Amino acid sequence: MTEMGGLLATRQLSRRVWLSILAFLVLLGFLVASRSSGRILLQEESHHTSIDPVTNRTLGFSKIFAIGLPERTDKRDALTLTSALTGFDVAFIDGVRGESIPDQAVPAGIDRTALMETNLGSWRSHLNVIRRIVEEDLESALIMEDDMDWDVRLKTQLKQIAEGARYLMPSGRAPSSPYGDSWDVMWLGHCGEVFPEQLPENEGKPLHPKYTITNDQTVPPIGKLTGLVKFADHPEFTRWVHVSGGPICSFAYALSRSGARKVLFDLSVDRLGGPFDNALAGFCRDGASGNLDGLQAKCLSVTPPVFFHHRAKGRISGDSDIQSGASTDVREKGATENIMWSARNNLRNMMLGLEMESQF
Repeated sequence: MTEMGGLLATRQLSRRVWLSILAFLVLLGFLVASRSSGRILLQEESHHTSIDPVTNRTLGFSKIFAIGLPERTDKRDALTLTSALTGFDVAFIDGVRGESIPDQAVPAGIDRTALMETNLGSWRSHLNVIRRIVEEDLESALIMEDDMDWDVRLKTQLKQIAEGARYLMPSGRAPSSPYGDSWDVMWLGHCGEVFPEQLPENEGKPLHPKYTITNDQTVPPIGKLTGLVKFADHPEFTRWVHVSGGPICSFAYALSRSGARKVLFDLSVDRLGGPFDNALAGFCRDGASGNLDGLQAKCLSVTPPVFFHHRAKGRISGDSDIQSGASTDVREKGATENIMWSARNNLRNMMLGLEMESQF
């Protein structure tokens, strides 16, 4: 009985030891897993935190500039109120009249008579802002024309666009900008855009990837969209962030630090190939083609755009400061293409806390 009791006691002790070791291993595994999960969670939190600045007072850029002739106080009043009600700040930059630019300041490659003075003034207006970005060494800036409109839900849209920009042009490290650090130009507002594979110089080359946003309720129905993409060939309510093919119109675009320096060189110091928007599109088109002898521009576009020219109610002749018109017709209600909940058309509703109205 004594030997048997001793044997049992030994076995029980051994079992306790093994149970203790097993419990320790389980606890150790739990702690390791917790630490690992904690690291993943921190990465996710860091990732989301880096996207959040798109909701700040500069929409995630260092500054926001709006270009317009100082005498167009009507446009400044409207843009000031619209941006205030949708939560961001704009610094106005005075536009330039072409007639004020001496011949000596016109870049190589340009016949000012063929370009027209209004286009020359538009070019210098944009270049003044771009030079300021370089002078102040800004990380990035959003530049828009003074008649822009956007959806009331712009900040929600920009979060998705930031995700797309970082997906298409990853930084390889934690980016300092919510949009990533690897792009030069980001076209957020334009008249129309094509995908780069539609351009003849890219025939037979590998396709550029796209970041597709599906079921986007801020995208108008297909029948109401305008642009160069055949929207009917794609699912309704789709928006893309993609490599720029060659956008038309410089409604609203962002420049990174590197982008501003490249554009200042390419569209002023070196030469100028045409109206500002066409020249900037050519800069991006050259980058999309993979031309190693160029400035290797890295441009992204958003299609359909999230900024668009607003045609305000009142005299139609007041729409453009570049294309003059003598029409005496009056528009009864303002309108903006490609924008569902027009911020301009919902100013009263936003101030009074009323339900937003859709254009379509």
